[in-house]
Amino acid sequence: MSQRKGPFKGRTVAVVGDLALDEQRYLYRKARELKQAVGEGRDTAAFRMDDRDYSVYLIFMEDSTRTRESFRNASEFLGARTNVFDAATSSFNKNESMSDAVRMLYGYADESCFVVRSKLEGVCRSLEDSLGRYAELTGRPRASFLNAGDGKHEHPSQEFLDEFSFLEQLGWRDERIHIALTGDLYHGRTVHSKVDGLKVFAEVKVDLVAPEILGMPQALVSRMRDNGYEVRVFEFLDEYLASRDVAPIWYFTRLQLERMGDTVREREGELRKAVTFRKDMLGLLPEGTRFYHPLPRDRRSPTNPTFLDDLPLNGWDGQSANGYWTRIVLMGMVSGLLGSDYEGEFVAPRSFEDDFISEVAVSGGHALGSKPEHKVGIKPVEEGIVIDHISSGRKVDEIWNHIDAIRRVFKLNLRSSHGVYHSNLGSNVFKGIMSLPDVASFGERDLKKLAAIAPGCTLNLIHGARVVRKYRLTMPPRIYGFDEISCKNELCVSNPAQAEGVTPSFIRKEGKAGEPGTVFVCRYCEREHGFGEIWDL
Repeated sequence: MSQRKGPFKGRTVAVVGDLALDEQRYLYRKARELKQAVGEGRDTAAFRMDDRDYSVYLIFMEDSTRTRESFRNASEFLGARTNVFDAATSSFNKNESMSDAVRMLYGYADESCFVVRSKLEGVCRSLEDSLGRYAELTGRPRASFLNAGDGKHEHPSQEFLDEFSFLEQLGWRDERIHIALTGDLYHGRTVHSKVDGLKVFAEVKVDLVAPEILGMPQALVSRMRDNGYEVRVFEFLDEYLASRDVAPIWYFTRLQLERMGDTVREREGELRKAVTFRKDMLGLLPEGTRFYHPLPRDRRSPTNPTFLDDLPLNGWDGQSANGYWTRIVLMGMVSGLLGSDYEGEFVAPRSFEDDFISEVAVSGGHALGSKPEHKVGIKPVEEGIVIDHISSGRKVDEIWNHIDAIRRVFKLNLRSSHGVYHSNLGSNVFKGIMSLPDVASFGERDLKKLAAIAPGCTLNLIHGARVVRKYRLTMPPRIYGFDEISCKNELCVSNPAQAEGVTPSFIRKEGKAGEPGTVFVCRYCEREHGFGEIWDL
């Protein structure tokens, strides 16, 4: 049994936020200690596990050199058993799922860490879920999953080495950073990770420099501003430099043509020119400016050209080397080797209060009686259910659409009556009502589904023409476990087109409960969906 008992043991890092800010600062502090110790020839035994029973699997479904090799060398430094999984000749070519392949490899080691790079977005989160359940059933230690880049979603280990490099340049001061992000900000997962990664600094000013078609997705720009960042947007470098308020830290990204459609590729020359640095721009930079790039550069048309290689502006060579130190520490943390000296805050698991279904007391059973004039057309129910207050206050056509959605989700192709009627809140306020005679039962799962598809409604159970039970339903914090939902991001691991068998799950954004514009976020790829978009109707 392993003696490594660090507090991070078995943790998965699928996104930057999987490490709390204090945990990230601990990673940077330990990486700094290790780098200094090696540079000064001091003992590094505290950073080595020397345990061949601990297996590191490098599963790279996309081409990579720096990320794969830095993880491989980091694993060798730690003294773990390192396995480079050859995806090109693997069972993935026989349509094996990621979960099945990883479960097989998980069985080969006492303890394990999987470093995964894939076009599938959210794959590490899905593996954490499925292998976590398997570990509980078998009583074995949980495996760790480290995201080495998933589609255009995130690349957290790259973000950690980037922030380490920025801190190093700033003399380890984290009070403020002013940074320019330029290049392909739409497809670049390294810049997407900075939405949360830059939170390690107390004050953040971000300049986004890219043509509109390659600009940062608006949802991520909004998240940056929600995080308290000052964000400015520019279309090309000349416009940015003309502002004369230029950042001393620049982060370039290449144009990811392999991810672009033909329409975008036809504008390649124009787009490259907008974000490529030129010699005549040198005099417009603040003193001490440093350029960074996650690499590789396009050898034919680099956005940070080769004339910069031997200038003090070159920060990307040192940045690339820093991936070795940060990844040693990251794997040391999740293996349980490091962390005994950690004294900060931990990531608190998010809890969800399932209080969105409340039963309303019905004293003695409420007799239905005759309907008032504004409800004429709804058939009185002797036995069955009545769903009331559907989309109350919304436009009439929206209410009809919602009634139709309920009917299709619950497959209510039966004798019933439904319609849009005036609410008792006013003559211009409408609501939907569905009267379903002879529907004998409506279980807890049905209630949850109804709350998910029709938040704000009430459900009345009718017996002997009286309301015997009444439930008021509000917007749930999560929508999951239903066959009628799916993530609409085709690259998401939970999208049906990927055939990975991952159950879709959506989390409601904070502060949006009950609002018509409620947004739900996919648990895996973090794509935002409008409430109506998650349903397959």
